[in-house]
Amino acid sequence: MRFSLPVISVCLFLLALACKNGKPRPTDTGESGTIRISVDETFRPIVEEQIKVFEASWPKARIIAEYKPEADCWSDLLRDSTRMVIVTRNLTQAEKSYYYDSVGMYPTSGVLAKDAVALIVNRNAPDSVFTKEQVSQLLQGQSTLPYNLVFDGLKATSTVRYAIDSILRGAKLNTAKVTAATSSRNVVEYIAANKNSIGFVGVSWIGNPEDTSQTKMLEKVRIAWLPCQDCDEAGMYTKPWQEEILTNRYPYVRDIVYVLKENHAGLGKGFVNFMMSDRGQLIFRRGYLVPAWKIFMMRETKLKLVKPIR
Repeated sequence: MRFSLPVISVCLFLLALACKNGKPRPTDTGESGTIRISVDETFRPIVEEQIKVFEASWPKARIIAEYKPEADCWSDLLRDSTRMVIVTRNLTQAEKSYYYDSVGMYPTSGVLAKDAVALIVNRNAPDSVFTKEQVSQLLQGQSTLPYNLVFDGLKATSTVRYAIDSILRGAKLNTAKVTAATSSRNVVEYIAANKNSIGFVGVSWIGNPEDTSQTKMLEKVRIAWLPCQDCDEAGMYTKPWQEEILTNRYPYVRDIVYVLKENHAGLGKGFVNFMMSDRGQLIFRRGYLVPAWKIFMMRETKLKLVKPIR
């Protein structure tokens, strides 16, 4: 079949017009370009460290992270103002379908590491050991203990949602007993100045003994003891140490989850792959969290005591 020159010209013109009116080609790759991501504010210390190492490894890549309440991260993903969110829960199947209907693709997601919600008290507070029943009563405003509660906001934050979903399990949070700070750092600062309050923060803010800024915070506040789950002895208490998060002996453990909206091999996937790689998982481990993709070895050892050489 032969086509005349005018017909070919029209076809080429329509093809060029379609390319021009179509969506622009992505300008980023797995190792270069610029993207925006939204991150749950409770994960700021560890995600900042991930971005710093990633950008140092690939100088042509730039990741602009905005740290905000979890609900705002989800809104950014829906409005198409961000490529990826890092939050505390995965998408449900209904949400995946909703995002597909809204933006035309199913987001990919997965667990990067495990985190914990820590309770902190003032250095001069009379109590630093609490039962789960006492924590529940405090959240419901039914406790006789003389403490107010401090969260990183009253609405839309992952810490508040965790308290309602995983601690109260359907019971109502008494907001009359809750003080709202504007960030996790402000929660720590408020507790440092008020001995009659208990703060709820992500452990990545106060759980790294090698971070000088966090050790300075712990000079002003204490991490509370909570009942140990699955301990050999009854009545044991624990703190959100790395081993206790790994073994789920600490009662308030949660996930660090990425949700990525990208249909090409772009910078978002490159950053996710980095966080799942040995180097990225080591950053989570060095941040005293529990990596989800790297085998975490625990070994029992026996120490033999010997007399010192004189």
